[in-house]
Amino acid sequence: MIIPTWLEHAILLYGYWVILVAVALETMGVPFPGETSLLAGAIYAGTSGRLNITLVIVAAAVGAIIGDNVGYSVGRYGGYPLLRRILRFFHIEAIGERTLTYAQRFFARHGDKTVFFGRFFSLLRAWTAFLAGVNRMPWPRFLVWNAAGGIVWAIVYGLLGYFLGNNVSLLDSVLSALGIGGAVALGVVIVAIIGVVIWQRRQAAHERADQPDQPDARPPADEASRAEERPAAP
Repeated sequence: MIIPTWLEHAILLYGYWVILVAVALETMGVPFPGETSLLAGAIYAGTSGRLNITLVIVAAAVGAIIGDNVGYSVGRYGGYPLLRRILRFFHIEAIGERTLTYAQRFFARHGDKTVFFGRFFSLLRAWTAFLAGVNRMPWPRFLVWNAAGGIVWAIVYGLLGYFLGNNVSLLDSVLSALGIGGAVALGVVIVAIIGVVIWQRRQAAHERADQPDQPDARPPADEASRAEERPAAP
């Protein structure tokens, strides 16, 4: 793991505020080294004692919660209307509406897990909150799972940096293992969700096929026409 020199100086000068702001910016979607700032602060706390590891974790957790809520608000009040305008501009409202409906259903069912575990993946960490806002995930539910994910993430990565700061090669190996394991777990979850969706659709199709056709109570067209042509009885 390489810590940029400017980040080292910033943390030494401004301490916990740099960690808070860096994590918040990253979770808003800004390409900024938030996780690296947390690890750097934790390493300094464990190797030099110039920072307190508890305050490092608190700063990272607060930054994660604030940044994600900003990203959620941007997605809900800015991203969703903008997306609707783009769909109308390209005349693909029908396709876009179906996609949005499916995405909203996904967040209604799996939004809590997505928000919580998304904190542990670099790409999802920057966009999960925004996507939750775009797909209208209820804010109280988002806040609970976002706060839980941010706190757990800050504790896990903060303690890793604190206890393994003297052995950076081992820390790199652990972080790489977590990244690979997380990517595999994410892939398994995605495949499982797709499989469940396909199975549910096939089951629904089979149920519709098994339902007997309702008999038509109206007479056939040719019989109706002959009845009209038949003269009335005197």
